[in-house]
Amino acid sequence: MTMTGSDRRRGVTGPPRLAERVRRSFTARTTRIVGFCILIVAALGLGATCGSWTRACAGTACPSIAVLEGYRPTQTAKVYAADGRLFTELGIERRTVLGFDDMAPSVRAAFVAVEDQRFYEHGGIDYRRILGAIRSNILALGFAEGFSTITMQLARNVFPEKLPSAKDLRRKVREMRVALEIERTYSKNKILELYLNQIYLGGPAYGIEAGAQRYFGKSARDLNVAEGALLAAVANLPGRYDPRRNPQLALQRRNLVINLMRDQGYITRQEAERWKSYPVVLRSREGFDDVAPYFTEWVRTQLYDRFGTRLYERGYRVYTTLDLDMQLAAERAIENQLELIENEEYGPYHHVTYQEDLENDREPGVKREKTPYLQGAMVTLDVETGYVRVMVGGRDYNDSEWNRVTLAQRQAGSTFKPFVYTAAVRAHYPLSYIVDDAPISLWIQGDSMPWEPQNFELDFRGPMTLRKGIRQSRNLVAVKLGRELGEQAVIGEARRFGLSTRLYRVPSLHIGSADVIPLEMASAYTAFATLGVRAAPIGILRVEDDNGNIVWEPQTRRERLMDEEHMWLVTDMLQDVVRRGTATLRVRSLGGFMHPAGGKTGTTNDGADVWFIGFTSELVTAVWIGFDEPKKIKTQSSGGQLAAPAWAAFMNDVYERRPPPSDWQRPESLILLRIDHDTGYLASSWCPRESTSYEWFIPGTEPVDFCPVHNPFRSGIAMRPGQQLDGHRHGGSH
Repeated sequence: MTMTGSDRRRGVTGPPRLAERVRRSFTARTTRIVGFCILIVAALGLGATCGSWTRACAGTACPSIAVLEGYRPTQTAKVYAADGRLFTELGIERRTVLGFDDMAPSVRAAFVAVEDQRFYEHGGIDYRRILGAIRSNILALGFAEGFSTITMQLARNVFPEKLPSAKDLRRKVREMRVALEIERTYSKNKILELYLNQIYLGGPAYGIEAGAQRYFGKSARDLNVAEGALLAAVANLPGRYDPRRNPQLALQRRNLVINLMRDQGYITRQEAERWKSYPVVLRSREGFDDVAPYFTEWVRTQLYDRFGTRLYERGYRVYTTLDLDMQLAAERAIENQLELIENEEYGPYHHVTYQEDLENDREPGVKREKTPYLQGAMVTLDVETGYVRVMVGGRDYNDSEWNRVTLAQRQAGSTFKPFVYTAAVRAHYPLSYIVDDAPISLWIQGDSMPWEPQNFELDFRGPMTLRKGIRQSRNLVAVKLGRELGEQAVIGEARRFGLSTRLYRVPSLHIGSADVIPLEMASAYTAFATLGVRAAPIGILRVEDDNGNIVWEPQTRRERLMDEEHMWLVTDMLQDVVRRGTATLRVRSLGGFMHPAGGKTGTTNDGADVWFIGFTSELVTAVWIGFDEPKKIKTQSSGGQLAAPAWAAFMNDVYERRPPPSDWQRPESLILLRIDHDTGYLASSWCPRESTSYEWFIPGTEPVDFCPVHNPFRSGIAMRPGQQLDGHRHGGSH
C-alpha cells in the first residue's frame, strides 16, 4: 500500500495499528506464561501444603491429646502457716488449678478479648487472623504478628517437647493440627479452663490462680475487671509488663485490654472508662517467701524424705505450726540485737559487721556455710504440743543456708546447768542444800595441768543453797554438785531431756562444755514450762492432696520426765533467774517483760557462745548468738547481757497480741519453811534477817534442825545423821 503525503503528515508509517497489535500479542503471551507459572507455583504450593498438612503428624510427630482427658498440670506444694495463711510454695512451677466456674468471668473475658477475640466462633484456627498476620508480616518485612489461637497456645504449652516454641512452619502446622483435634474433642469452656491454668504469668507463677496470688494476694475467683485485665496484659510478655518492674507499661497494656473488652461487648463504654481509672493496687509483698526460709527448708527436707519428687508435682497442701506474726517479730528482734552489738551498744566490737560484709565483693550466687559476721538463731516452741512457732536459723538465708537451730552444735554454757540441778532434785536434794562456792583444782586424765574452773565474775562467795547457786549461775556450785551426783547421772538426765549430742564424762560437763543443738535445748526446756512433760518439736500438722484427703499427719510426742512436785521446784528456781538473777536486768529492768517467766542464761568460758533460753507457761524460746567460727564476741560477753535482750524484745512483741501467760500452779503437797540460807538449816530467832529466806520442800526432804551457827547454845544441838558443821552439807537428807 502506497502512503500519500497526507498519510505521512498524520504519522501513519505502516499497516494500521500494527505496533499495537504486536504489543497486545506479546502481552497476551506473557500473561499466559505468567498465569501458567502461577498455576504451577500454586499447584506446587498447594501440593506442598497438603503434603505438609498430611505428613506433619506422621508417626509420633504430633502429641496425642488423649493425655488431656486425665491431664493434671504440675502443681507445687502449698505451705500454710498455723492460721491458714499461705506463706510459700515448694516446686518450680507454682500453680493452683481452678475449675472454669471458679474463675472470675472478667478474667476469662479479658484473656479472650486480647488473645483470641473469635475464640467462641472458630474451630481451633482463625483463618481471618491468618490472612491479617500474613499481610502485616509482608508489610513489616519480618515477623510482626502471630496468629495463634488460644487452642493453639494450649497445644504448645501442654506439649512443649513435641511443639517447641521455635517459630517455624512445621511447628505451626503441627500446632494447627493438634488444635483442630482438641476442638473436636473438648468444649470451648474446657479448653479455656486448661489454657488459663497453664499460662505463664511471671516469676514462678503459672496459671491465673498463682498469678492472682502473686500480684494481688487473693484468689482469681475474686478479681475485678481491672485486675483480670492486668493479668491478661502480663501474660503477653511477663518480663516486659511486670507491674512491679514496669508499672507504666503494665498500666498502658492493661488499659488496652480493657478497651478490647469494651469493643467486643464484654463491658460498656462507661464501665471501661471507670476501670481504666482504677489504680494498680498490688499486694505489699509478693508473698511471705522471704519469711522463715530456714523453717521452710527444715519442713521441705522432711516432706521430701516422705514424698520424694511427688512433693513438687501433686499440689499437696502442707499445714504447718508456724506463727507468721511471731516469726516476723523474732526476725526483727534477733536482727535488731545483732545490730546493737555491732554498733557497740554493749561496748567495743572488733569484728567485721554484717553491713561491712555486704559491701565487700561477694561472689554472686554463691552461698556460704560459714560466714565471717556475727550470727544469731532463735526458735520458739509451744510448750504443750512442741509446735515450732518460730525458727530463725541465721541472719541471711541468701548468704548461708546453714540452719543454726537444727544443725549447729555449740557449747551450751550455763544453759546446761538445769539438768544438773534437776538430777539433784530427782535424787531428793532439797533446794536448801548447801554447796561451797570455793576454788577447786582437779587433775584430768591426759592433761598436763590441773583444771581450775572459775566463776564468770572471777570471785568466790562461799557456801550457798542450790537455789542461790543457779540464780547467780555459779560455776563452782554446779561442778561440785555434779561431781557429787556423778557424771553418769547428769548425762542420764540430759539424755532423758532429749539431748542427742555426745556428752563426755568430764567435770566441765556440768557447766556446759558439751555441744548441743538449739532445737533440742528448746524442746528440753518445755519440761520446765509444763512441770514435767517434754514435748518433741514438730513443724508439720498434716499434708493433704489436692482433693483434701489427708495423706500424712505426724503425731505429737510428749513424755513425762518428772512428777509435778519435784519439777515445780526446778521451775521455781529458774523463775528466780528472771526475778532476781542473771537475767533480771535485761529481761525485767531494761527489757520490760513483767509476765511470769523462767529461764537460764548461758555463756561459754571464752565468750564465744551466749545463750538465753526463757519460757512462760505457754512458750519456750531459745536464743543463741555467736560466730560460725567460734571466737570471743567482745570483752565480758554474757548471755544475760547479749542474748536476753533479744528474748525480752520478742516476748514483749508476742504478748502485745495475746493474753498474758498464767503463773504456775504450785502443788499443794509442798511445804514452806523459813531457813537460814547460809547454812541450810531452819532459821531460828537468832539468825540475822538478811541470812534468812523462805523455801519450799517436798515432805521428807525438809530440814528438821535449827541453825546451829547463830544459836548461842550450840553445844546442845542434835545433828541428823550425815550432817556436818563444815558448811558443806547442811539442810536435810538427800
